[in-house]
Formats: sequence, structure tokens, C-alpha cells
Amino acid sequence: MPRWDDLDLETEGTGISKPLSRQVNLVGSMLGHIAEEQSGEALFEHVEGLRALCKAAEQEDAPEKREEAAERIAALDQDTLERLLHVYTTFFHLVNQAEQQEIIRINRERARQSGPSEWPLGPGDGPGADGAEPRPQSIDAAVADLKAEGYTADEVVAFFRQLDIQPTLTAHPTEARRRSVLRKEQHIADLLSTLRRPDATPDERAETLDRLYSQVAFLLGTDEVRAERPTVREEVEQGHYFLHGSIWDTIPAIHRDVQQALRRHYDATAELPAFLQYRSWIGSDRDGNPNVTADVTRWTVARQRRTTLEHYLDEIDELRDDLSISTRQLTVSDALEASLEADAEEIALPDDVRRQYQREPYRLKLCYIEERLRGLLDRIDATDVAAMAGAYTADDLLADLDLIAESLQGHGFEDAAQSGQLHRLRSLVKTFGFHLAALDVRQHSGVHEDTVAALLDAGDVVDDYGALSEEEKLEVLSRELQNPRPLVSRHADLPADAAELMEVFGVLRAMHAVDPDIVGSYVVSMTHTVSDLLEPMLLAKEAGLGAVVDGSYRCPLDVVPLFETIEDLDAADDRMETLFTHPVYAAQLEGRDGFQEIMLGYSDSNKDGGYWMANWALHKAIHALGVVCDEHDVDLRLFHGRGGTVGRGGGHTSQAIRALPPVVHNGRIRMTEQGEIISFRYALPDIARRHVEQIVNATLTATARAQNTPAPENPLLADKVSMESDVVALMDRLAEEGMSAYRAFIDDPEGWQWYTAATSIEHISRLPIASRPVSRASAGEQVEFENLRAIPWVFAWTQTRYIAPGWYGTGQGLATLLEDAPDARDTLRDLYENWPFFRTVLDSAQREMARARLPIAERYDALAEVDTSFHAPIVDDYERAESAILEITDQAALFDGNPVLKKSIELRNPYTDVLNLIQIELLKRYRASTDDAEQEALREAIFLSINGVAAAMQSTG
Repeated sequence: MPRWDDLDLETEGTGISKPLSRQVNLVGSMLGHIAEEQSGEALFEHVEGLRALCKAAEQEDAPEKREEAAERIAALDQDTLERLLHVYTTFFHLVNQAEQQEIIRINRERARQSGPSEWPLGPGDGPGADGAEPRPQSIDAAVADLKAEGYTADEVVAFFRQLDIQPTLTAHPTEARRRSVLRKEQHIADLLSTLRRPDATPDERAETLDRLYSQVAFLLGTDEVRAERPTVREEVEQGHYFLHGSIWDTIPAIHRDVQQALRRHYDATAELPAFLQYRSWIGSDRDGNPNVTADVTRWTVARQRRTTLEHYLDEIDELRDDLSISTRQLTVSDALEASLEADAEEIALPDDVRRQYQREPYRLKLCYIEERLRGLLDRIDATDVAAMAGAYTADDLLADLDLIAESLQGHGFEDAAQSGQLHRLRSLVKTFGFHLAALDVRQHSGVHEDTVAALLDAGDVVDDYGALSEEEKLEVLSRELQNPRPLVSRHADLPADAAELMEVFGVLRAMHAVDPDIVGSYVVSMTHTVSDLLEPMLLAKEAGLGAVVDGSYRCPLDVVPLFETIEDLDAADDRMETLFTHPVYAAQLEGRDGFQEIMLGYSDSNKDGGYWMANWALHKAIHALGVVCDEHDVDLRLFHGRGGTVGRGGGHTSQAIRALPPVVHNGRIRMTEQGEIISFRYALPDIARRHVEQIVNATLTATARAQNTPAPENPLLADKVSMESDVVALMDRLAEEGMSAYRAFIDDPEGWQWYTAATSIEHISRLPIASRPVSRASAGEQVEFENLRAIPWVFAWTQTRYIAPGWYGTGQGLATLLEDAPDARDTLRDLYENWPFFRTVLDSAQREMARARLPIAERYDALAEVDTSFHAPIVDDYERAESAILEITDQAALFDGNPVLKKSIELRNPYTDVLNLIQIELLKRYRASTDDAEQEALREAIFLSINGVAAAMQSTG
């Protein structure tokens, strides 16, 4: 009898859908069988017994059973604990994949229900219905909504042409899983998808179950923790895995969705630009990562160009299969004939190729294109960017494809340009060019200042630039930016750090010469002053980027300020206004056609001011920046540096877009996507497409409505909020009270001591998950709160189940408002009902509170053998927040408004509790040990436990 026949898949009463329940039970039962086969019955009994105790502790309100579980764990040897960690962590990897399959199933079901019942627009064999509503948050739904609001086809097309959406992949250290684990998860996802197929035969199901069983076994046997930190090049390869995988396939699918929506609702099609493009920081983000060198960036450029050209060759092979049209059957355009004659003069194809395609002009044209692309491949040199330049550009390739499309359209194939493989390839070339993803360079403002100081000193201009006042710095910078002569020779002897940064600018110059599209923005982190923006411009000028024309320097880079602290966010609009009116920068802005990108840091602002102050300061800054850019006729694109967790600005991207102040809804937007968020959103093609269509839907509809809706009395708020000035004062008070509670912990000297003792931050800082260090501390300098990066700060809070950065201060903030103002309750209820920003922030806080687990957190507090515990004030703020949120939202319990996710949290908790209890036990043993070898072995086990909790919580930092 096959081993899966006795698996019990029909568990009742779980509170989740039957398909998800069956899949979880399937993979869970397989895992249990495998664990028992590999490690014996005793281990399996530990797995089940510990889970049962933690489940009973919660359901029966019996903390003594959780204590019994902790005592059992304390009695186990380290080898058994590590095996338990592997089993529980693998279980969560499997559950996460099953939940993603459920998301895909639901979305596909909605898609089947949304189309007309008759073919070709409906599913053909599905339950579609005439007059059915489009699938929510899809591109089809966006176009349908705009039509219902009275927009014409031309107006909708104009809105699409206005879009400039640029998700940006970063290598921030928040992906705890190895690539080996990610790939096995993808295999398992594919097999679970196959099992869902209604037309699968019994033999196909049997084979799939066999393969699934093997993959689960392989996953259980795979090391969770990397042997060492990944290199930057490995991080680049990881990014390319997604860019050349699901993202590559999603782009043409999104463009196809637009054409289908236009046909369905307007009986029209349209040529559209690349309204959705990707950027990357991987291999070029230098801020705090000494491993990202100029050589690494050169290699990244070469790697991206090579893999993209190779993918185009594969795509052209697919297109050649389609374009078998013979001149015996149909003629081609004169322009195509002329281009083939010109190609023949430049390129000598092999005689057999010319003979083979003598009557197939489209295929012959593709052969010439292939030869040009192979010529570009031969020029790629990872050590010399300038050598990559070639006469044939991405624009030339697109022009050749357009020539083919126009010929087809003029000779019987009217829809060829908007469908099929040709449409796919044209969409790819528009989007990815030959560069794949434009590379941003980011560096800390202090590094620029040091390098400028070294150049000015070497050029005998200023001895101590760093000692100058801001006014004096601006005077020096303005003078030098208008002077065409260089400060020093290219071979000047500069300090090592300054020389390395100048080499980076030299790489940027070469990149721009080869392909301007590969050069993204130059982001200045910790921008505090106007000089912080002029300094990198001077470095670019010194490297030969751009030129001084008529006394004004024109830099071909978009220099982007990054405002990260609460103070900087409050002053952002004033600083930009000063910048816009500065003569030197005004000339630069004119040279960039009035375009300015501004980046906002969600992570550091939260770490600086706490949850409510960060969110409110960001919202106000976004509004103020939109206003000042409008006043100075500046074309603004906001770049949102959002992390994966709520405590770092994470959450639903589409909801965040809709919640932005109306003044910035201009169609332009960028946002970072990092670490485990990249894996979650892009590992599976169906999930990737859903994520991207939601972003397009939100941006398109928000842009249309913002531009065609009368401005509210106070554009900072949504148009449905009527008591604007009072609301601003109310939000200011809420943010200030929340920040007061947060800073009371941060500013207490004993707060940091408790945090380091109660959490696993010591081990998180050593976890080999990224090339970048976890702090900005110099070598040998002690890590403190001020130099610890936001990611590990949030990561450690998540591991302990406090998850405080995503909600702490909510209790003091909301409770104070409700206690002090008699009408605050009604006002807050109105805001929650009518204001997307307030609802989004409050719902994100209650989601993190629902995920928090204070009985477990209390056990981490007990680890901290310090004089002052901060557990009680955290619990107090939680309880006050819970009471206030329930009063405002009219719920019986937190997160009742999202029963599916709430049930998922509840079902996960008993398993996650076991992982936490094991981690606590390992931390106790590590701290008690005085043997170096034993500590090293325990550290490896702690790493494994960190990965396990991260998998269970589906988040790190």
C-alpha cells in the first residue's frame, strides 16, 4: 500500500478552508512520517507532545502546561533539540507554501467567476457569468472602475502613460533562508499546484505524491543555516534569480492584462511605454557595506548585461517559431525589405542560414538581430565597463521589433503587436533594455563630506572642509561646481576611502557612457543639509560625469536625498525649497527637466521616533514635499524605503499607496522590496503577478482620482474627513504621546541593557544571512542602540514575540486621547471609517499586536538578569492599546476584522511556542557555558532556532 494512503487529511474544525486544511495536513503528515523514519519514534513523540502541551496551555488557559513543556525541553540533549528545531522549521516552510497555494487558488477562483460565461473572454469551461464583476484589485477592475466614473478610453490610456512605477530590489539582510531551501520550497509549491489540478489522472497524482514525499524529506535533511555569510556576488545572483524568473514573466503578463482590459471595456488597444520597471541596489548599495566595491559594481553591470542578452536570444528563438510567414503566402513592408538589405551589407550570415530563410523574411530579420546580440555578448568584460559599448542598443532592438510589428499589422496580422510572443518580447525590451534593472548607488552623507574634504585639501583649496559652517561649505561647493577645472589629477594620492569612492564615480561615468539606462539614482543617506546634496555632485564633476556649461554644472545623475530621522522628515520640505532656490542646484534641476526624486526612510524613522510618530511624520512630510514641489513646478517622484515588517514601514503596498496624501498621486512611485519580502512576493509566478497588478491598480486609480477630484479643505487628509484642523492637532498629540512612551524606553540607560539581555540580538548580529554588517559601528567599536541598524533591532523584537516596533506607544497615545478629550472617541471612529491613512496604520498595529505573544515574551524577560525589567510597561501599553482599539473599531477582539489571518495566527501559535521555548533553553545554556567549543555548538543551534521562529512568524526584520 502506498505510504500516503493512511494519511488523515480530513481534520475538521480548524477554521480554515478545506483545501488549505487538506494541504497542511498532507505535508504535515508526510513530515511526521519522515521524521519518525529518520530519527525514531521518540523524536516524533516529542514533536507531538510539546505541540499538544502548548496548544492546551492556550486553549485551557493553563500556563502550567507551557511550563511543563519548558521542563521537558530542558531535559533534552542538544542533538535532540536541534532535530526538533529542524522538524518544526520544516513544518513552517511547508505551511507557508500551502498558504501561498491557497492564495493562488482563491485568486484563480475569483478570476474564473469574474469573466463572461461565453468563450473567448470567459474561462471557457468555468462558472463565469454574464455581467460578473471584475476580480478585485486587478487591472481589469481598475479600468472598469474608471469607465464607470466616466473616463473615456483616451483618458484611461493617458493615465497609463503617466504611470512610472519602479519597485526596487535590495539585499538588506532579512532573508534568513538559504537559496537551497528556497528552491526546494518552490519545487514543493509546484507539486502542490499539480495536486490541485482537477484533470490530473490517478497515476499523475500518485507520481506527484511520491515526488512531494521525496522533496519534503530532502527539505528536512537540508541545513537551514548558511556555513558563512553570502558574498555580494551571491546576493546579486539571488536577485537575478527573481528578476530573470517570475519578474521577467510578470511584466509582459501585466502589459497583456492592460490590453485585455482596454479591449473588454472600451473595445480598444493602445501602445504603452514601460510604465512598470525594476531597479536594484544589489551590488551597488555602498552605505555601511564595505564589501560593495567598485569592482563588485563592474561585475554586477557585466552580469546583468550578459544574462539579459542571453535571455533575449532565448525569447527570439521562441518568436522565430511563430514567424514562419512565407513570401509565397504574404508580402512584407517596404521598410522591412530595406532593413534586410541594409543588414546584409553589415552582417554576413552563414550561407545555409540565408538559404534556409530565403522565403521567410521575418525569420531572416531575427537572425540578423541575433548576430548583433551575440556581438554585444562578445564585448562584455567584467573588469572594463567601457569595453561593453556597442553600436547596437536596446532602442535599436526595439525599433527592429517595431518594424516587424508594423509589417505584420500592414499585411493581415492587425493584432500581432498587442498579443503573442512579439508583444511579450517588445514589452520585455521596453522594460529591461540591455541593463535588466537600473542600479542605484547609495552612500552615507558623511562619506561624501570626507571625500570632498580630501579633494579640496589635495587641490590646495581648503585645508579643513569639515570644520566649515554650512554657509561656508555652500560657498566653496558653489564656486567649485561652476569651475570647469578639476581639483586634482586622476592619479592624485588620496586616502584609501576617498580613492575608492572616486573609483565608484569613475565606474558610473563608464556605465553612463555605455548605457545611460543602467545608471539609476545616486541616493544620499542621512541627508541633513543642502551641502549633503551638492557634495556628490562635486564628486561626479571631478570624475568627469557631465560638464560645466555656461558657468553651470549639469550632472547626468539624479541626486536623491534620503530623509530618515524624525527631525529630517520635519524639515524635509524646507530643505528641498532651499535646494530648489539655490542657483547651482536650480541649474541642475533645469538640466534634469525639472525632475526630482526624494527618498523617505521608514525604518530609521520608526527606530528614531516610534510607531505613530514615524507614520505621522512621514505622512506630513510626504504632503509637505508634494506641496513644495508643486509650488516650484518640480516633477516629483517619491521613493518609499519601506521594510518588510510593520515596524519598518511594511504591510500591504497597495493599501499604503491609496493612503498617501492626494497631492503626491502623480503616477510616479518607487518602493524598496527586500529580503524575505522578495521571496514571498516573487518566488511563485501567480503571487508575483497578483502583487504587481495590485500596485498598478492602486497607482492608476489613485492618480486618476487625485487629478480629477476637487481639492479638500486640507489636502493633507482624505477628502472624506471633515474636521481637518482638529484632526491634525489630534494626530500630532497621538504621535507625540506614542513617541513619549517609546523614547522613555530608548532613552533609559537601562533599556538597552535589558534589550540585549532579553533578546537574541547578540546572535542575530552574527547570523550569516547577508554581506552587510548589522551596525554602522567601526571595527572594534561597541554596538549600541545608536549605531545598530533598524533591521536587527526589529528582528530581535520579533523573535521574542513582543514585536514592539510595530505597535508600542499605541496604548499611551490612544488612551490619552480617549481619556482627555470627551469627543475623541467619535472622532477616532470617524477617522477609522473614512480616512485610509489612519485605518491602515491602526490596522497594521493591531495585526502586529495579534501576532505578539506576551506569555512567551515574559519568558525572554526572565532571561534578562538585570536590575530593571521593561516587561511590565510593555504589557501595560499593550493592554491600553487593546482596549482603545476595540473601542474605536467596535470589535470584540483584536483583528476580528480579518478572521482568516487571525485563525492562521492561532493555528501557528502552539508550534511557534515550542520553537521559542527551545530557543530560550539554548540561550540559557549558552550563557551558562564557559567552554568555547560548547558555546560555538550552542550558537549554531541558536542560529537554527532563529531561522525557525523567522519561518513561523514569516518575518525577520
